[in-house]
Amino acid sequence: MTSIHVQVPATTANIGAGFDCLGAALSLHNQFQFRLAGEREPFFSLELVGADVETQKLEATADNLLYRAFAKVFASLGQPVPHVNIAIDLKVPLSRGLGSSATAIVGGLVGANALAGSPLSQQEIMNLAIEMEGHPDNVVPALLGGCQLSVKHQQDWVICPWVWHKNVVPVVAIPDFELSTEEARAVLPQQYARAQAIFNASRLGLLPHGLAQNNPEYLTAALDDQIHQPYRKNLIKGYDPVQQAAIAAGAYGMVISGAGPTLLALASPENAPKVATAMQTAWEAIGVKAIAHVLDIDQRGTVIL
Repeated sequence: MTSIHVQVPATTANIGAGFDCLGAALSLHNQFQFRLAGEREPFFSLELVGADVETQKLEATADNLLYRAFAKVFASLGQPVPHVNIAIDLKVPLSRGLGSSATAIVGGLVGANALAGSPLSQQEIMNLAIEMEGHPDNVVPALLGGCQLSVKHQQDWVICPWVWHKNVVPVVAIPDFELSTEEARAVLPQQYARAQAIFNASRLGLLPHGLAQNNPEYLTAALDDQIHQPYRKNLIKGYDPVQQAAIAAGAYGMVISGAGPTLLALASPENAPKVATAMQTAWEAIGVKAIAHVLDIDQRGTVIL
């Protein structure tokens, strides 16, 4: 096999109280096509398919995250890294809290493994992805699909899929400004009060029942957090008016998607389009361009096309 085509979904991480351990795959995707190149060709070349201005910041260097993931597979197998051309069709915006880095990591690992003859198991790929990302909340659902809770138990990861009712609809509103994960982490405190820990534990315990049962009362209470959102919201211009607009339009609640600045609301199928419009309009009212999507949960995860 000399060419492989991989599709990886966007993800939304944390979902309120599930900081650094919970995430879900969304029906928005990046695609990566890997083609083995000859030794006389560059070790790594990059082609942007349907690229917009934003993607022009991607460079074909050894530091490219996608290439580093690709190379990591061959290094783990003790094999030389082959020269490769990678064509990328990006639909997941960069630095917006939708797991763009996770798509690169998972896409690179899965593509390299397929080209190598699939010697690594899904578990091994997952472990490499978590090692590269540093935490599991994006890479695990990007690889496996669905909504996934990741728990570190001794030296292993226990992955628990959560049922997500089809009538709990994710709505994402994506502003036209970026927020780096490093900046979003820098504002978090090093210690938390016991009451904050109890607050989050109770919400995280309630959330899977709200998602599985499509229970509005549970979801409204569960979509809250005191570990990361109170500190990060100040980095996101318009957070409060967008949240107010989403809830007024019928959303059960709104959370920061990953590190932000994308905001995620959950709503019924009937209200989801109204919530999307309200969130986008609220941002535009304060001079922030934004685009909102009514999405589904991607249950397939990463697939080879």
